[in-house]
Amino acid sequence: MNYELDKRWGILYCPKKGIRTDRKRWSKIRQALDACNVQYDFVQSESSDSVERLMRMLINNGYKTIVIVGGDSALNDAVNCMMEVDSTVREEIALGVIPNGVMNDFARYWDFKESEIQQTVEWLVKHRVRKVDLGCIHYVKESGEASSRYFLNCVNIGLIADIMNQRRQARSLLGSRTLAFFASIVTMAFHRWDYKMRLRIGYDVIERRVMTVCVGSGPGYGQTPNAVPYNGMLDVSVVYQPQLKQLFAGLWLLITGRFLNHKSVHPFRTREMQVTEAGHARVGIDGRLLGKLDGPYSFSVEMEAINFLIPA
Repeated sequence: MNYELDKRWGILYCPKKGIRTDRKRWSKIRQALDACNVQYDFVQSESSDSVERLMRMLINNGYKTIVIVGGDSALNDAVNCMMEVDSTVREEIALGVIPNGVMNDFARYWDFKESEIQQTVEWLVKHRVRKVDLGCIHYVKESGEASSRYFLNCVNIGLIADIMNQRRQARSLLGSRTLAFFASIVTMAFHRWDYKMRLRIGYDVIERRVMTVCVGSGPGYGQTPNAVPYNGMLDVSVVYQPQLKQLFAGLWLLITGRFLNHKSVHPFRTREMQVTEAGHARVGIDGRLLGKLDGPYSFSVEMEAINFLIPA
């Protein structure tokens, strides 16, 4: 093994789609790295497909510290690439993040803030490692091939997956988180609000019309606020269809971090979950749309799967 690569970081930079100020942001990140005397090699992605390709390249070239400059979707691509390699290889790699995405929920959970670049780099340099769990969704592709996808944060089924997808698209067009959020809320009036679902969550069986489900290994964009990525469990929030007045009250509770207080929200904690029917609801994973899944699918937990760099 090349000794230099044991000390040298591999940095995968994922620019924000549609944002013109990214060159200035990378300049600030580079200054913070130089100020901390970090030795690194830098690659830049052009798309989600290139994130996976470049991540595999960094792994195959022997980098022991890989830092993603990106958001939840980029981290999702990174951990799925890491789960493709042998566990003995993965055990030697530490994954870090400098938040730079449309959604940075997993980074915020660890108190990495997009505005505090220097502080983030200083924490990463201290190389404090925490083993974190990954959730996993097991499903069947349209081709009939069995497949799976890991997630650090959450999987959304139903209305929230639609809203998150619209918000991401609106953010690319409008360039503003606030405008994108309100634009996605407005479009709710034109979307289907509930789906006939049959869920088995541990020993509990739910068979009724459901508006949205969030399965969280992490905070789930406020929908699984008590989830932690190191207890070997998944938090699940099942939201029955509320009345219109209750819906807006629920959105306010979501924004203010009190989502589980809404009477239409039913929380669970489990190691595994099966979805045998979901009315062809859309599924989003770590902020990216996976699509409409046909047939049953299930969830499990991979405990202590990834070495993640956390604040020191």
